[in-house]
Amino acid sequence: MTTMAVETTRTRATEGGAPTDVRRHELAAFLRSRRERITPEQVGLPRGRRRRTPGLRREEVAHLSAVGVTWYTWLEQARDIHVSPQVLDALARALLLDATERTHLFALGGETDPHPESPCPTVTPALRAMLDQLEPMPACIQNSRYDILAHNRTYGRLLCDLDALPREDRNCIWLAFTNDEWRAAVAELPDVTRAMAGKFRASMAEHLAEPAWKALLHRLETASPEFREIWARHEVVAQGGRTKIIRNAHVGTLHLEHTNTWLGPTSGPRLVTYVPVDAESRAGVEKLLRLVRQEEAEAAPAGV
Repeated sequence: MTTMAVETTRTRATEGGAPTDVRRHELAAFLRSRRERITPEQVGLPRGRRRRTPGLRREEVAHLSAVGVTWYTWLEQARDIHVSPQVLDALARALLLDATERTHLFALGGETDPHPESPCPTVTPALRAMLDQLEPMPACIQNSRYDILAHNRTYGRLLCDLDALPREDRNCIWLAFTNDEWRAAVAELPDVTRAMAGKFRASMAEHLAEPAWKALLHRLETASPEFREIWARHEVVAQGGRTKIIRNAHVGTLHLEHTNTWLGPTSGPRLVTYVPVDAESRAGVEKLLRLVRQEEAEAAPAGV
């Protein structure tokens, strides 16, 4: 072996300051641990009846990341294969990694993160505490696909009983086109659904190849003729706030100022708030919160 060949082998064996086989095994273990903590519902997949694997299956991660199942299996087996920054980025998104985990993934992969400031897709305890502090103002955190990632109690009863729905149905555009209770609560429904479809199309331009987006689109087109008709118009609408009229089943009509506050780039998650614009609406959301608290108290075990 020539001196140059020895140096090349030595460099590959210690790439990134650690032996590559050690980093490959660390990467494999890290991916497995992240995969096993995620439920199918968190990424818009059905659970099914015969699920023995904790969390996601390998083929589901491969599907969400748009990579081959065999290739991803080799990755979890610590095979000597190269992982591009683009693939690491797709895996980070599919596995819902937070900022620290994302940095760790790229370090193990020996690559530079092409989007180092990508927003954290998870809801931190601090954000959940903030949602609670905003009560009685209805508030939630959504991603750009309209998934409701977290909400406070008044938002949970604003348009329908969110907590009674399966997690995969807690998506605003899905509810706006398919849930009768949600639709009945929205004044000017045709204008609202048209605007939501336009915003969804505008956001989807950055996610056209992502399985979760394509799955939601297919689900909407299958379930709602109304959505299919609007979607065929190819309209796009920018995100923005406006005053909304909500006919709440428990407290009557509410006039609320809808505001989006982005938690990162505009393609990422956002805090959505509904601020009462008049005294009657303020009294209405306060009454709604009291009703929820009363239900919680009645449902609590005796002596708690």
